[in-house]
Amino acid sequence: MTVLVTGASGFLGRAVAAAVRDAGHDVRTFQRRPSGLSGTHGVEDRLGSLTSAADIDAAVTGVDAVVHLAAKVSLAGDPRDFDRVNVEGTRTLLAAARAAGVTRTVFVSSPSVAHAGASITGDDALPADPEHARGDYARTKARAEQLALAADQDTFRVVAVRPHLVWGPGDTQLVDRIVERARRRRLPLLGHGAALIDTTYVDNAASAIVAALHRTDDVHGRTYVITNGEPRPVAELIAGICAAEGVPAPAWRVPAGVARAAGSLVERVWAVRPGADEPPMTRFLAEQLSTAHWFDQRRTRADLRWAPTVTLDEGLRRIAAARAR
Repeated sequence: MTVLVTGASGFLGRAVAAAVRDAGHDVRTFQRRPSGLSGTHGVEDRLGSLTSAADIDAAVTGVDAVVHLAAKVSLAGDPRDFDRVNVEGTRTLLAAARAAGVTRTVFVSSPSVAHAGASITGDDALPADPEHARGDYARTKARAEQLALAADQDTFRVVAVRPHLVWGPGDTQLVDRIVERARRRRLPLLGHGAALIDTTYVDNAASAIVAALHRTDDVHGRTYVITNGEPRPVAELIAGICAAEGVPAPAWRVPAGVARAAGSLVERVWAVRPGADEPPMTRFLAEQLSTAHWFDQRRTRADLRWAPTVTLDEGLRRIAAARAR
């Protein structure tokens, strides 16, 4: 197949584009910046924006399948930007892909689309809930996932996958945020630090997305959460990442309720007077660091005929090795 991968300049998107290529398909990437893969065998870059219908039309022409990862990802920002990129961009892409004769689409979502702040302990993929999702990113990704699944039909098959907390060497989201805040002594443990959290090593997330692409004929119309299947206490997980990156693990604690209240206050201040960087705490971040979120992976592995190959501990060793180089 010729497969369009959107968002291939991002951490996960680049890994997915490489995995699709390595599976024997031709890859066209679509994003605002070069992917870093163009020029390698089987990969072609197309630069453009999800806010431009003309760019999207050009990108989907001549492709057989789409893996849609591109999105505005942030803890803060103008809500209208999230809507333009995550919702309207997805709507335009789906319509253009269907008109161009694309037959299969993998929409890459997030477990946050169904998270309303309570602990998740062994759930499968619950329905996307934009009304209760925390923050503009989760809210708009939930709406986009609903659009994607609503477009599913026998001639335009769509499957949604939700990789959970993807990380690995070169990650600028989870790992870099933890390390930078820990280095500056701005990362407390919230509550007792014992809440179980599952994550996904980047190679596992990419291989699962390729598996979904190959299995779309059989699983279209469904949603799957993807994780390593190795929940760890949040304090242990953060300490492992900090050790791999050579920074001290957080040694001070803040009550979870206090952090959530502070996060809500910071969000209100940021909405009026945004800072140059992301806010130091939001309610969503406080909830993510103080509540359990791990998922039942049995349906995902059975339906996609997939299993992770890189364990959490091996992933941490790879981070340490990358730092040492």
